[in-house]
Amino acid sequence: MKKRVFLTRTLQDFALKILKEKYQVEIHSGKIPIPVTKLRSKIKEIEGLICFPYDIINKETIECAKNLKVISTYSVGFDHIDTKYAKKKKIRVGYTPEVLTDATADLAFSLLLDISRRISEGDRIIREGKWKEIFGASDYVGIDLQGKTIGILGLGRIGGTLAKRAKAFDMKILYHNRKHVSKSKENALNAKYVSFEKLVSQSDFISIHVPHTKETNHLFNMEIFKKMKKSAFLINTSRGKVVNEKDLTIALRKKIISGAGLDVFESEPIKKNHPLTKLQNIVLAPHIGSSTKETRIKMAEITVKNLILGMNQKKPTYSVGY
Repeated sequence: MKKRVFLTRTLQDFALKILKEKYQVEIHSGKIPIPVTKLRSKIKEIEGLICFPYDIINKETIECAKNLKVISTYSVGFDHIDTKYAKKKKIRVGYTPEVLTDATADLAFSLLLDISRRISEGDRIIREGKWKEIFGASDYVGIDLQGKTIGILGLGRIGGTLAKRAKAFDMKILYHNRKHVSKSKENALNAKYVSFEKLVSQSDFISIHVPHTKETNHLFNMEIFKKMKKSAFLINTSRGKVVNEKDLTIALRKKIISGAGLDVFESEPIKKNHPLTKLQNIVLAPHIGSSTKETRIKMAEITVKNLILGMNQKKPTYSVGY
């Protein structure tokens, strides 16, 4: 009898075909994310789980598993999974880093370009019939990127790739990590390590590339916004809860900072009446950092491969812990 695999949401046809050839596959087709009660009920019966970044796989959920061998998440992040408890229970965890690096870095830089040149704002002006005459010398101006300073919080795969984009636009690059990257990487990117305080106070653009942890929860709040330049912009393509949205809304409304570009939010999806949607000096994207055809195919390939390896008691290609 085939081993059982459960998906909290469907994948591409080619990925499902591979899975169905090997396993008894069940796919959740109801409300997204899957209700916790249903997930805990299903996890009792299965050997393999494919989940997504909005599925909370905590200790209580893992505790329900009887024969679970592997959790394979379709995401670069794994903070939604209690990996320590999974390891204790000898459940392997796989994830999908690297393949979405370029796509996410591209989106971060797209948000930066959009907010600095006011592209989406201009699109709204035209669609709402508010473009009444050709703009004059001082009307509707954006800002140049050349010579501006970008502060990258987290110079890992995505942050480092973003730095390459910024370098091509002749931007000055500052970064802050828990520790310095290698001198060779700094030199290649022309990036300078600074303290978090200096990154906040000296950057014209700040791009966030850190996971959501207890330490980074609401890291960007009113206290930090007040330390930023009034002309500065915040870009976030990492995790929504790193930014205090209530404080950001006030900071944008009162022009404490100039603008922001967000692909992630504290609770998703956000509604059309969310306070951030009422502001003009922000660009909002619906969590599409990895959303290119090529990237999503690669993610599915790795997700399936990680699952198969884990089902065979082998370490996933990209593994967390056990």
